[in-house]
Amino acid sequence: FFFSSRRRHTRCREVSWARDVYKRQHPKPTSFCHAVLETLVAQLKAKMHEVEVRDLYALKFNPVLTVSDFEAFHNGKVPKDIEDEQKYIKWCDLIVFIHPTWWAGMPAMLKGYVDRCFSYGFAYTAGPGGIKGLLTDKKALIIQTQGNTKEAYEKTFWPAITLQTHTGLFEFCGVTVKEHIFFPAVPYVKPEDRAGYLKAVEELAGKIAQQSLSLIHI
Repeated sequence: FFFSSRRRHTRCREVSWARDVYKRQHPKPTSFCHAVLETLVAQLKAKMHEVEVRDLYALKFNPVLTVSDFEAFHNGKVPKDIEDEQKYIKWCDLIVFIHPTWWAGMPAMLKGYVDRCFSYGFAYTAGPGGIKGLLTDKKALIIQTQGNTKEAYEKTFWPAITLQTHTGLFEFCGVTVKEHIFFPAVPYVKPEDRAGYLKAVEELAGKIAQQSLSLIHI
């Protein structure tokens, strides 16, 4: 899921609202990731956020970075499908990734989205002084589900996952990571445990709503 929201304040009265965009990064609409998305969207709508869901599977987004993409980037031109998605990234304050853990990383659809949309000249640039991130006004939140237990992940996989996502992606592009939440053993925990995970999402929505942020959820 790709989630984008922007919170605004009116001059006439003390009421705020936000715009949210979500991209679904699990191909099954019955997945727990989808339940997380629905919970977050419902809570933020209730808190006067305007929400839009961007489903990359439904959009048939092409996650394959091609030679022609590279040529376009370096010639100052952006393919239309990438340009459309970059408008949401540019518009938001907070980028939210919600996805399952596949092979200790993100699904190929989301990785391909990053490859194509967090592109040279948009998300970062390079020169004699090195790499410079261009998304310095953005923040990021990651909600990640897993099939294995917390004990199996926290000592080895979590450090590797956070290094790749926080440092290798977001910080590279100048984005500040605010929080990274893991929900372990989703297929195997008791229903009340999954309900607890969703309760944590509700509480997270409350924290988001208290901040003047625009959000993007992938």
